[in-house]
Amino acid sequence: MRIAGRTIGTESPPFVVAEISGNHGGRLSRALELIDAAADAGVDAVKFQTYTADTITIDADTAAFRISDGHGLWGGRTLYDLYTEAHTPWDWHAELFRHARRRGLIPFSSPFDATAVTLLEELEAPAYKIASLEIGDTGLLRAVAATGKPVMLSNGAATLQEVTAAIDTLTSAGASGIILLSCVSAYPADPREVNARSIPVLRDALGVTVGFSDHTPGLGSSLAAVAMGATVIEKHMTMSRAEGGVDAAFSLEPSEMKSLAVEARRVWESLGSATPAVSAGESESRRLARSLWVVRDVAAGEEVTSDTVRSIRPAGGLAPAEWDRVQGRRFRSDVRKGTPLRWDLL
Repeated sequence: MRIAGRTIGTESPPFVVAEISGNHGGRLSRALELIDAAADAGVDAVKFQTYTADTITIDADTAAFRISDGHGLWGGRTLYDLYTEAHTPWDWHAELFRHARRRGLIPFSSPFDATAVTLLEELEAPAYKIASLEIGDTGLLRAVAATGKPVMLSNGAATLQEVTAAIDTLTSAGASGIILLSCVSAYPADPREVNARSIPVLRDALGVTVGFSDHTPGLGSSLAAVAMGATVIEKHMTMSRAEGGVDAAFSLEPSEMKSLAVEARRVWESLGSATPAVSAGESESRRLARSLWVVRDVAAGEEVTSDTVRSIRPAGGLAPAEWDRVQGRRFRSDVRKGTPLRWDLL
């Protein structure tokens, strides 16, 4: 499929998305700085999240609305408090989209209700992302699919049955294409739970393109996902983990995001063909491979021994495997040192 002119699929380089999320820290200037850093890093797209605390939850302070105390990043906070801090103000969106496009990036977002879809349609978002915990919100799925745009769908914390139902809903409601993002909905996620080997299984079983939404630290899980066939890599980005922020602990800094963009493409290029073969780049190595050479001046009638013929680099003479057949034979004529051994010399 194509998003804003960019082809996404196993025959194209990975589509690398820098997720801005709440790492702007409530400052428009920092959000714009993150877009610049993402462009300089060489990613393909930047993604935002379009919600307010009131569109995603309610202001309540009961146990149900509090994040469990044991959570590594947000333990004890109410949902309303967290989303108030993390949200991207709606009146920033137009400037963020404009700036991303000026920098050559594809901007899109995760909407969390129908009003967010309306805003993003006004901004001509070329695609949508459904976050993991919204996978069962059929109303939201239908509103997004009705735009006729491609949809990325995260499967974090969802069963295969729930994923299948969401794909069916999106397809029947008009989505032009679906990219399932394999995802561990934990913050940060444990690389041991990524199960990158499931990526080709999901692709073949569900008949959709599969990518990877990465909440683990570092680059390893994303690169493993590309090796297993992921066509999209989504990774959170921050200007500095040391400064903190709601998502900073599992986000990449600009230099790391640049490494991800470079290395993800290298991994994809390295996949190549499943058929073993000598590559074009190995022609010089083939020329320098070992063969049998005359290693000192010899006179006619002399015998082929380890003193007169050896297996050395480069190629050009008989294969070393012929040694047993040539050993003990005699030279027809005088031969100079540095002559490749041929049958007509014996």
